[in-house]
Order: sequence, then C-alpha cells, then structure tokens
Amino acid sequence: MKVGVVLEDAQGLAGGVCAHFGQCVNFLIVEVDEKNKNILDARVVPNTVPHGGGGCVAVDEILKYGITHVIAGGMGMGAQQKFAAAGVRVFGWSGRVQDAIDALLKNALGGLDACKDHGDCR
Repeated sequence: MKVGVVLEDAQGLAGGVCAHFGQCVNFLIVEVDEKNKNILDARVVPNTVPHGGGGCVAVDEILKYGITHVIAGGMGMGAQQKFAAAGVRVFGWSGRVQDAIDALLKNALGGLDACKDHGDCR
C-alpha cells in the first residue's frame, strides 16, 4: 500500500494533515506493509502545482507517486472523482499525520465529504 497524505507543513509523520487537498504545500508518501501493519518508508515531496489550478491539478501531481490511498482534511468532488477513476481510495482526517496512518492501518478512517465551494474539475 502506498499512501499519499496532504501536509500543512514539512514535518512528515509528525506534521498535520492539510485541511484542503488543493492547498497543501507538501505531500507525504508513505509505503506501508499491510500484512505487518508497519511503515516501510515515508518521505516528504513538494506539491509543485499552484492552487490556482485547483485540486484536480494536484491529483495529477500526487498520482505520479503511484499512491493507492490518499488522506486529506477536505477535497472537492472533482478531485474525489478523479481519484476514484484512478482506483485510489480517499479518506478524511483532521490532526496529526501519524495518527491518520495508525487509524488507516486499523481500518478506522472514514470517507470524505466534498468541499462545498468546489465542483467538478474544469
């Protein structure tokens, strides 16, 4: 499993999950051993696309890392649809990244409602 987490900072697992997918400064790419429920690797990578392109542009950016799951505080419906089309599962979390990963490994993360101010990708 490879998880992409949107970061509000550059602190990796100790940092916070960004409240809005398209506005994150960095992504954390976490490789997880599903069987043993442990983290194999975690690295911070920059989100090189501006928010002006919307979350849908950021979807393309994070998909470059081969993620299978994504965790964000919020996300527009267009971005969620784009992830669904790519076979990536979307989860919501508010708080520390390590706690989000721990919850994911325990199958305790929920889905994510669409941000009300964002529609489809255009």
